This record gives sequence, structure tokens and C-alpha cells, in this order.
Amino acid sequence: MTRNVAIVPMRHNSERVPGKNYRPLAGVPLYHHVVRMLSSVAGIDLIVIDTDSEFIIQDCADNFPHVQVLLRPVHLRDGAIAMNDVLLNTLDQVEADIVLQTHSTNPFLKADTVSAALELFARPDRQFDSVFSVTRLQARLWDADTRPVNHDPSVLLRTQDLAPLFIENSCFFIFTPSLLRERGTRIGERPFMVEIAPLEAVDIDIEEDFSLAAAIAERGGITL
Repeated sequence: MTRNVAIVPMRHNSERVPGKNYRPLAGVPLYHHVVRMLSSVAGIDLIVIDTDSEFIIQDCADNFPHVQVLLRPVHLRDGAIAMNDVLLNTLDQVEADIVLQTHSTNPFLKADTVSAALELFARPDRQFDSVFSVTRLQARLWDADTRPVNHDPSVLLRTQDLAPLFIENSCFFIFTPSLLRERGTRIGERPFMVEIAPLEAVDIDIEEDFSLAAAIAERGGITL
């Protein structure tokens, strides 16, 4: 049997949005939304939270006793530490065949999306070694030197006719522990992109993002 493990890293402190992982959104701490979503995905065998937050440790024990919580060691708590190093530490403590890593800051990510992506990765005939989520971008882009990146200004195509680019939105990554250990990355040489809608991909990175998420939640963007 393949063991699918979902990992959700979350620090207690956040430089740009203080306390964001446990700040209330739609009446509950932010991280509750992703944990509830993951708990409804039948293909996930274990949910693991890696954290240095005493609040999250206690709150998770009270509300999600089925979730395994790992205390992040001191040397991995700085915000500048690479996420891959944090994940390697987690996987040294948890047995997994397939890993899905997501964030507490994606409160609108849907269970159906995660489930379909896991099923895609589990196919015996797959030709890719990893999966990651993206958002489509069709816009006229310029670099810092005022040079067009993806269009010819003398040929004014409609934006919907431009060749799409895709933003790695960090909603989820699916990979094997061996890929991370051998290559030091969640995305391999033959990745597959799963496109998700911008609303579902809302990520809380700055205060304005939290305000946006709260407004969406008030309009019914989250089903509690």
C-alpha cells in the first residue's frame, strides 16, 4: 500500500503578517481551513504539521487529534531557512511514499483539486516525477529594464491571445521523499503542472492578502 502524507509547515512568527497562521479567518484560526480540507481527502493517510508554535501545538491537539505535530528544531526556525531543509527534517521522522506539501496560507484550496492531483501522481503509467500547482497568467509583461518579456509591442495582440505563462503558486507540491533527498528539490526534471483558478490559489503573504481572503470568506468563499 502506498502511504500518502500531507505536510503543512508553519512557523509561529511571520515577518510580514504577524501571527498569520493562527490569526482568525472566518471565525477560526487560519490553519484550520487547510487542515479541514486535507482531512476530507480520502487519499491522504496522514497529516503532519511541522511547527515551533506552542499555540498551534495545543490548538491542534484540541481540534485535530488525528494530526501528527512535530516540533521544529531551533536551527530550522529562522525565516531564511530553505523550506527543503525543513521538509527533509520532517521526512526523517515520518514514513511516506508520496508527499503532498501545502501551506496554511491557502485557505481556499479545494479537496477535489488535491484529490485529483494525488490520483494523477499515483497512476502507474505517469511520465512525470513531481507535480506542482500553477496559476495561468496572460498579460503583457516587462522586465526591470523596460523590455517586453512575452510580447511584441508593435503587434498589439489581445491579452487572451498571448501565449500563457504560469505562476508557481505554492498551493501544493507532490513528490517522493527520494526525489527531495537526491535532488534537494520538490520539483524534479520531469514535472507536471496542475492549473488552478486564481480564487482558489489566493495566498496570504502580506496584510492586503489577508484582507482579501477575509472579504472572500465573508462572501461565502469558504465552506465551514
